Amino acid sequence: MDLLDKIYYMRAIMGVFCGIVLGIIFSTYQLPGVVPGSVGIIIMLGLLFYIISYIAAKKMGLRLKTEDRKKVSTNGVFPFIFLLIMFTIVTYTGLRT
Repeated sequence: MDLLDKIYYMRAIMGVFCGIVLGIIFSTYQLPGVVPGSVGIIIMLGLLFYIISYIAAKKMGLRLKTEDRKKVSTNGVFPFIFLLIMFTIVTYTGLRT
């Protein structure tokens, strides 16, 4: 497997993990309806997990060519975002029902 593929899947797994953590955080609130500040919590925790994955990807990508190093920061962004949102919803729904 190519190194960029490994970075892609690492970011996807980080999105899943972050989504599960957010779902657990939101399910601990006992408020009906929307949790106040939930968008800010999602953005901040998602950004924290993305920065962690960026640092790991930079360390993994040290032996890449110069033109491939530019792809390290953007490779796997969309799976990270969509899996984060999907697993937040699935985990929250599973724990609240």
